[in-house]
Amino acid sequence: MAHFDQELSALRNLLLTMASHAEAAVRQAVDAVINRDYDLAMQVRGGDVAIDRFEVEVDEMAIRLLSKAPLAGDLRLIAVTMKISQNLERVGDEATKIAKRARDLSQEAPLKLIVPIPKIAELALQMLHTSLDAFVNQDAAAARALIPQDKVVDALNKEVHRQLANQMIENPETIARCLNFMVVAKSLERIADHAKNVAEEVVFLCEAEDIRHSGKTNAAALSKPAEGSA
Repeated sequence: MAHFDQELSALRNLLLTMASHAEAAVRQAVDAVINRDYDLAMQVRGGDVAIDRFEVEVDEMAIRLLSKAPLAGDLRLIAVTMKISQNLERVGDEATKIAKRARDLSQEAPLKLIVPIPKIAELALQMLHTSLDAFVNQDAAAARALIPQDKVVDALNKEVHRQLANQMIENPETIARCLNFMVVAKSLERIADHAKNVAEEVVFLCEAEDIRHSGKTNAAALSKPAEGSA
């Protein structure tokens, strides 16, 4: 049992290392967009291989542990770790998409329009960090409270698309740049979706209840406006 617990701890630590790489990739990709940094954008694109490798390592370790898990709670933890790993790999993919658009935008004239990419990025990254903290602490209440915040990010993404659509109509020469910013905003919205997925997996881990697609969250959180929604 002691050896199994050590292996389980190693699996958890491997997942958290993967998470730190995914979070860093998103931050760097967004910085590359904001600062028009071509070299940083290319660095992010090159780093996606490492995140993919982490997913493979997590899966391999988890599969070995599945046959040893003595308790239902251990089985849930291993299964949830694999699912969170899949979401983190997709976060890495979105970071790569953002970096590609950052590369293209760095070679174009700046867009004379304030696009709230930093705000969307901060909300999405905050959701991702909070969901991972909830996993570490096995805090179902924190996970449930996070889930409604996804709607705030969705609303911001729609607002960005509306602004950029108007910009393209009024200034057709900006179409390519506006489309790049639309992709960046959409990727950030998808990162928030993955953070919500992680939170749902934490609820399953803690409560053995699958709340995906059910609309079940924390009633108090639903009645309280999410931060940044004002």
